[in-house]
Amino acid sequence: MSDALKNQRTYALVGHGGCGKTSVAEMLLFNTGGIARLGKIEEGTTALDFEPEEIKRRGSIQPGFAHYKWNKNQHFLIDTPGDSNFNGDLSYQLAAADGVVFVIDAVDGVKPLTRKAWKDVQAAQLPAVAFINKMDRDRAEFQTAFDSLKNSLGIKPVLLYYPIGARESFKGVVDMLENTALIFDDKGGVSKAEIPADIADEVGPIREAMIENIAESDETLMEKYLEEGALSLEEIKSALKAGVLSRELVPVCVGAALENKGGPQLLDAVQALLPSPLDHPAWVGEDGSERPSSPEAPAACFVFKTLADPFAGQLTVMRVLSGTLSPDSTLLNSAKGEKERVAQLLLMQGKDQTPSKEPLGPGAIVTLAKLKLTKTGDTLCDEKAPFALKKPKLAQQLITYALAPAEKGDEDKVYSAMAKLLDEDVTLTLSRDEESADILITGMGQNHIEVSADRAKRRYKVDILLKTPKVPYRETLKGKASEIQGRHKKQTGGRGQFGDCWIHIEPQPRNAGYEFVDAIVGGSIPRQYIPAVDKGIQESSARGYLAGFQLIDFKVTLYDGSYHNVDSSEMAFKIAGSLAFKKACEKAGVKLLEPIMTVTVAVPDNYMGDVIGDLSSRRGKVLGSDSQAGVTEIKAHVPMSEVLKYAPDLRSMTGGQGTFTMEFSHYEECPPQIAEKVIAEHKKNQAEE
Repeated sequence: MSDALKNQRTYALVGHGGCGKTSVAEMLLFNTGGIARLGKIEEGTTALDFEPEEIKRRGSIQPGFAHYKWNKNQHFLIDTPGDSNFNGDLSYQLAAADGVVFVIDAVDGVKPLTRKAWKDVQAAQLPAVAFINKMDRDRAEFQTAFDSLKNSLGIKPVLLYYPIGARESFKGVVDMLENTALIFDDKGGVSKAEIPADIADEVGPIREAMIENIAESDETLMEKYLEEGALSLEEIKSALKAGVLSRELVPVCVGAALENKGGPQLLDAVQALLPSPLDHPAWVGEDGSERPSSPEAPAACFVFKTLADPFAGQLTVMRVLSGTLSPDSTLLNSAKGEKERVAQLLLMQGKDQTPSKEPLGPGAIVTLAKLKLTKTGDTLCDEKAPFALKKPKLAQQLITYALAPAEKGDEDKVYSAMAKLLDEDVTLTLSRDEESADILITGMGQNHIEVSADRAKRRYKVDILLKTPKVPYRETLKGKASEIQGRHKKQTGGRGQFGDCWIHIEPQPRNAGYEFVDAIVGGSIPRQYIPAVDKGIQESSARGYLAGFQLIDFKVTLYDGSYHNVDSSEMAFKIAGSLAFKKACEKAGVKLLEPIMTVTVAVPDNYMGDVIGDLSSRRGKVLGSDSQAGVTEIKAHVPMSEVLKYAPDLRSMTGGQGTFTMEFSHYEECPPQIAEKVIAEHKKNQAEE
């Protein structure tokens, strides 16, 4: 098995949305015989985008998986989504790969989302081969795209293939290592030829620069190159492979996936330059232990994706980290401490699954059906040698919506339908708001939430409405109030109710919370009733005074009261505490607080003015900005109510090139005009109820 593993490749296709990754995957599968014809995204016929929502959107919303053989060597491919709405779990997919094919667009070059994707690749410490796609398109500019790899991403690109022509004249490439031309035919094949005379003068200096870049990655080789002025082809190839594995060099291929141009050259680069599973560093566990990427080590597999299949049910997709996996075996789920029965080992080709009759070793992307307990992020391992891989960090969720059923009374159906999606999408979070009783769904962006709701509707036949969730305003005291009485007295036919308490109330510093001080002396209120006063105050403060939002950061001192031997009870003193609280709020005054978010926006420099102006119009306070390599990062404090739908607005403002993160910062007093609207809305809702 080791000999086969040396030539096995497991890699991910990565790049910004719209750069053509799925088309590149289609081209590779077609050239290797994995599919019989080239599908098109526009027609919904690609092998890896098969979900109805993907066909409708014309873009990937979940990773696609494929395997093929190239020159008799096994390759496993992961096609990752490029849209930031759907790649919040990219770190999990990269954890399953040994290398990356990084795709950029010859028309757009490096965009802000390209930089974000490259940062993820760097964080995963994966070697990469770059592919400049869409050389056949109008406005394709190879040199601009190539230069942006160095200038914007800070990588050291090594050009393996130089394009012959561009746009409608893109007809071939120059193999820079072999120093010969490859001319495309109508079916994607190539024939060798002399380098065209009109570019021969350009190619020479570019090839010299390529050799210098490769030589610079090896001191010994650099000395030889300086002394002798030339290197053998084998020396160049060997140094290039070493530079790629050390992540110092990034080889660059070019092509046009839709026209099936450049596929075999990219496949050769993947085979020759990306690492095998045996090259992978030892895997690090949650407890700091290490597991070598070796077929001789005990078995361990990392579950990095869960899919739902209409026929097979839940599909668990995992990477074999170590050891050998066989059909009809048993593994331990190290997270749950329970055993899972492995029946068939399935190999994915888009939506199709093929059973593997052979055992599979490190690097294999394996799918298992109908596991009982295993979820995304779990590790399955040899029960005699437990191991749990340290989970990669997921991207931060950015937006929350409230869910409501189209028909009243179907709340539980809505919750149940959305909860089923959580197994296959770890970037979704489902919760209930205790204040509003809303069902809340949190995800990576508006499209992410909308597509998830559409999925739930289609699969589980429940109509779901999306609404903007209530902003979690808070209330707090304006000042102090002393000597406030809360007295509850009720006489009925039988036993009456009596509770009487006196309190002082005062505001606390922000984030100090609630404090209750028992200053009763002389037994004016029996000890067993004092907690009831505290509880009555807390329950009332949770309902708020102004607009139904929790009142926070205040101190109550209970200093006097009276009771009745027969009629007093915990309930009576709880009501008395609530009455005292309401009177105290009326006397001290209450103000509304709004949540303030720290928003960090990254946009191309030319959009900086528009974005800052927009943030200011949202009552934002810009804290500062920093520009690097043509991208400006702006940090601001903005009220949450102003950025609930910021994702689509930013996308529209920047042509899809802006990205942002958002996290809660603090509460500030709400401006009077905003507070009046919130209070009026609360009163209106109360009147309707």
